[in-house]
Amino acid sequence: MPQSYPKIDNTVNPYRDNVQGKANEPITVAGLLDRAKQILGSSYEGPAPDWTLEEVYNRLEENAPRIAIIGGSPDHPAHIMDFQTSARAAIRIWRNGGVPFYFSTPVMCDGTAQSNQGMSYSLQSRNAVAQMVINQLEAHSYHGAFVIQGCDKQPLGVVSALAHMDRIRRYRGEAPFFATFAPAHVLAGGTIPADLFAELEEVAEKAETAGFDDIAIDLRDALAYILQCSSNTAFQGVLERARERGIITKDAHKDYEKRLAVATCDDKGGVCAFNGTGNSSRHLVAGLGLVHPAVELLTSPPTQEQVDRALDDLGKLINDPVFGVSNIMAANIKNAIRIHSASGGSTNLMMHLVAGMLYGGYRFSLRDLDRIHHEHPVPDLFDYSLTQGRDIFQLAMQCCSGKSRGMESLFHELLQNGVPMDVDAPTVTGSTWRERLKSTESLSASHVAENPIILSKPRRPFSGVDVLTGNFFESAVVKISGMTTSQLDAFDKKAAFVLYYENEDDANRSLLDAELVEKLKIRRMFSHENLLAVLKLNAPALYEAWEHEDYDALYDLMADKGVLKIAVMISGQGPAAFGMPEMFTPMQHINASRKLKRLAALISDGRYSGVTYGAAIGHMTPEAHSGGGILYLQTGDILYLNLRERQIQMLDEAALRRGELKFEFEAIRDSRQALAEERMKTIKARQRLVAAANRMTGHTDAANGVVPIAVYEEAVFDYEADVLTIQKV
Repeated sequence: MPQSYPKIDNTVNPYRDNVQGKANEPITVAGLLDRAKQILGSSYEGPAPDWTLEEVYNRLEENAPRIAIIGGSPDHPAHIMDFQTSARAAIRIWRNGGVPFYFSTPVMCDGTAQSNQGMSYSLQSRNAVAQMVINQLEAHSYHGAFVIQGCDKQPLGVVSALAHMDRIRRYRGEAPFFATFAPAHVLAGGTIPADLFAELEEVAEKAETAGFDDIAIDLRDALAYILQCSSNTAFQGVLERARERGIITKDAHKDYEKRLAVATCDDKGGVCAFNGTGNSSRHLVAGLGLVHPAVELLTSPPTQEQVDRALDDLGKLINDPVFGVSNIMAANIKNAIRIHSASGGSTNLMMHLVAGMLYGGYRFSLRDLDRIHHEHPVPDLFDYSLTQGRDIFQLAMQCCSGKSRGMESLFHELLQNGVPMDVDAPTVTGSTWRERLKSTESLSASHVAENPIILSKPRRPFSGVDVLTGNFFESAVVKISGMTTSQLDAFDKKAAFVLYYENEDDANRSLLDAELVEKLKIRRMFSHENLLAVLKLNAPALYEAWEHEDYDALYDLMADKGVLKIAVMISGQGPAAFGMPEMFTPMQHINASRKLKRLAALISDGRYSGVTYGAAIGHMTPEAHSGGGILYLQTGDILYLNLRERQIQMLDEAALRRGELKFEFEAIRDSRQALAEERMKTIKARQRLVAAANRMTGHTDAANGVVPIAVYEEAVFDYEADVLTIQKV
């Protein structure tokens, strides 16, 4: 049955006191509802239309809840079916006594923007979305929102906007801003057509016959994955190497790319099935208490009944400050961080979580996030895989079949594993987590007998994204959950030679070179003395056997056995310098090379895609543009990767050759001022490739969310003390 929404308890009603709004808006509401009924056709459920212009006018006059349905742009796959969901939402809002409106925001697809100039606008789009949403909400005086949650930067851009809106309304003494989020359904991963699979297997066999085993292995690795928008990048690197070595022609390469691309996405769209920023945002926003469980994890657009459940509960939030967006967010911040960690969430969200809290008016930084993450161990409870049938589409199928309850199940399993979760935090159901978890039906992860993704028994006692510090930077992040234990062991407490690039374009060209490792040897990029010193530190058991080898033999032995470690350093990619694009492509080129991925970690002041895996370290602050230590490094320097202790240090080379582990950077900074000045000229010249209107100057750094300075300065509330709970009211 429809729920009757209460009127907004507010002295302010611009529609009562301003006749222009009441003249303009009735046709938009009636038009929205007419289109909604037309879209739904025979599936329309409800009485004969009663949305006359006079009735719309009356509701505006009476301060009935004006609820904005916020969608995205259909040039993003996640929003192809928004028209259907918004139609269902509009009808239910009207039947509940509200006044529905609709507007959409641009939504930038990181997959589409990957490896081109668009990536420099991706992070900025989060703040742009926040600004546009606030503009629209304020201009038309909406009271609340039903958000069709998409992918990439849109989810946390809208969360930031609504939290900020709630804070502003509260500051003005108006009713709190309420909202509920309905994530777009999950898009099933594509399948490589059988004939194409067979042809690519023939390429692998041909590579083996020609003696290029590395190409065969890397190609078969790529073939093991479901198809997704990132797949072409994985295939690109190995097919490029195959073309260079004469195994395939350029035309064959392009044909394979086309056939892979068109087989990737279902025509109903959705959020890609990998656990990237889109699905990490789904989990995170659910952990923030802002997603209704009826619409959390779906394999197709929500039904009318599912939309109704979310919108009926929305009535419980109206006029109650406990359920204002900023308060729900802050009350759930620890829950969200632990769910993000346990589910192996995207590194992007380390910035977006901080940003959301700052937009909501709370003092918060990466240090607060890291403290919460580590104040109690958070185990890895997410057995996600793109090669073994455990992607997020499979999780959605488990939820839709009633075997799992998504983040409620993960919340439950965290509690069962002793992780302190705030069960009394409010959520958009109008109740607390404690109340939501009273029903144990399908709650335990044990209800999924085959291919479980959410686990009862942890895979590892640690999870998530770690914050690193060091002697040449203040903070950086590494996605520990994106590294296998064996990979972590391979890089932890190891010395790595810097291979420095001033920008991503240079790095991509170099990393696509199949002979890169060999060329580093030929050019003697790392000295013989330093090779011996690194050997002694990284593999002391092998030192005596190899110490008398000449340079070429020593280099080859270290590379072949994985003793040689290379820190691929990509500088000049931070928010102020270049908009902070994702370093997904260079990391994918590393991962697509069997030889290189055993040797190379990637370090940058840029950021990473949520689907990135491996030794990927980013968000380094201060960025090069701000004179950070990354600006002063050069090829041949040696870093100490102490990942389990969350540190990276610049080593004193002379001390290392003496067998001492000594950290030194300031002398290097002092001696390389001229080099830094030349690099700054290059950074500033390259910055002109980004539109001046969209550069992220006047913003905080990555450790402080990359938000406008004014937002940061007005964030004064304590996220622990200044939060309302249901018990306190």
